[in-house]
Amino acid sequence: MSTSVQEISREKSAALFETAKKYFPGGVNSPVRAFKSVYGTPLFIERGDKAHLWDSDGNKFVDFCCSWGPLILGHNNEQIREAVTAQLHKGLSFGAPTQLENELAELIVSKNKYIDKIRFVSSGTEAVMSAIRLARGYTKRDKIVKFDGCYHGHSDSLLVKAGSGLVTFGETSSAGVPQSFAAETIVIDLNDREALQEVFTRYKDQIAAVIIEGIPANNGLLLQDKDYIHYLRQITKDNGTLLIFDEVITGFRLGFTGAAAYYDVQPDILTYGKIIGGGMPVGAYGASNELMAHISPDGGVYQAGTLSGNPVAMAAGIAALSILAQPDFYSNLEKVTAAFVAELRAHIQEKGYTVQLFTVGSIFWFAFTAQTSIKRADEIDPASMEKYKVMHRALLNRGVYFGPSGYEVGFISAAHTQEDLRFAIDALKESLAIVFA
Repeated sequence: MSTSVQEISREKSAALFETAKKYFPGGVNSPVRAFKSVYGTPLFIERGDKAHLWDSDGNKFVDFCCSWGPLILGHNNEQIREAVTAQLHKGLSFGAPTQLENELAELIVSKNKYIDKIRFVSSGTEAVMSAIRLARGYTKRDKIVKFDGCYHGHSDSLLVKAGSGLVTFGETSSAGVPQSFAAETIVIDLNDREALQEVFTRYKDQIAAVIIEGIPANNGLLLQDKDYIHYLRQITKDNGTLLIFDEVITGFRLGFTGAAAYYDVQPDILTYGKIIGGGMPVGAYGASNELMAHISPDGGVYQAGTLSGNPVAMAAGIAALSILAQPDFYSNLEKVTAAFVAELRAHIQEKGYTVQLFTVGSIFWFAFTAQTSIKRADEIDPASMEKYKVMHRALLNRGVYFGPSGYEVGFISAAHTQEDLRFAIDALKESLAIVFA
């Protein structure tokens, strides 16, 4: 299938964006949507179906953003849509327990040896915030260690960045976050055993938890070696510190049991989001019976939510995860992704382009660099994002939609057909030729 190369129309999207600026900061309700990292104004999406999006100007795209990951079954999945519609006729929210919560929990916990109990919340940010509170309540310690390049939502204690030196206290990376909050968070580089050793020596018996993305995928795809993750597990255990795996992206994306199974490691607390809602807003955190016994009303760690376990989200999640639990779902999706990546890598090598394509499961990431391994945030060259901007615009003009930032990863869904992927490969080849012209 040939690709179209004319500049897409953004007339209606641009007009909607001007109107949106009157109502929302920057014209958006989440910052990256503003397209400030790429060319042009944001596209306002009208509808989605399977692997495709249509914007307000009628442009059609093969979508590899997939709502930033949760749409592993594609847009407008029939089973999810029917489950949501059936629940809509019964009610939208009750603020009371429903059988649907039990059903989704059973679906998750019965197939996940890494958790005994789970608590549903309304977002990944809320899940991580609750996990941090549980870790502090359980250990009676205050300090948290996080890694530069890992994003865990926008709660105050985790909106921090590293300063200079091997180990530093966090500095706030957002106005409105008190320095005293950020000072309880210690930020170190990924893939640095010496930093881990120093942090546990310097702050002995003060660290409640170390939190890491299952596989860091919010700031590039920073694949970690298995032995480093196992070292992280051992040093936390030796120091009475809890290990939190933030699997908001990797949970149910790499496999039904996510990065914990991928690395064969038992975290103390796991957080989930995105996919378990089938496209609806939802999050969750889970742990052992012992740890979860500290959550209110059983224990003294308070956490609540009027919309936690929302019946519409639960119905969507049951429909989605029932499909994901089917035999060979993940192996088939990984094979499709591997073939997609392999053809692009072969083309890149043939042309001698300075770009790497990293992948795990059904996730992939373009890095415009000669480095064949990137494990830390500081190994990403900010100047390389200019090349991504060029590629992003060229892809939009050819009917392919990627996330509007070169730090974001791409996702392949079960709805992507071979025709969709062939179309995208041709568009990527043409777009890379423009980047390296």
